[in-house]
Amino acid sequence: MAVTSEATTVWNGSLFEGSGSVSLDSSKAATLDVDWKARSEGSSTTTTPEELLGAAHAACFSMAFANALTEAGFTPTNIQTTAAVTFQPGTGITGSHLLVSAAVPDISGDDFERIAGEAKSGCPVSQALAGIPITIEASLA
Repeated sequence: MAVTSEATTVWNGSLFEGSGSVSLDSSKAATLDVDWKARSEGSSTTTTPEELLGAAHAACFSMAFANALTEAGFTPTNIQTTAAVTFQPGTGITGSHLLVSAAVPDISGDDFERIAGEAKSGCPVSQALAGIPITIEASLA
């Protein structure tokens, strides 16, 4: 069964002076402020499309990695993934870097690296981001 998730943005004003909010409609988990200044200069109080994309990429990769490890006979006890998505004004999104730390009993370093790479490629969000470079740094915790 296919699942469709929804989010809504309401924007007021021009790009540079305006602002808006993003509501996570399906989960009702949050309503987040967005504006151009945060997107182009960074902010610790206002989200960006890239931060939301990073959240999606980190969550998707963690699930894909947990599944790939389990299918290979390894049960992870913990996976922590940070996705750093870069935006360049005038160019767009230029990449996503996955920083992964995982506790996986009885796995070799080679198996860990191989499975992490396979999960990066197999993650549906990675596949949706095929037009940008995706890099990974994975380490055993």
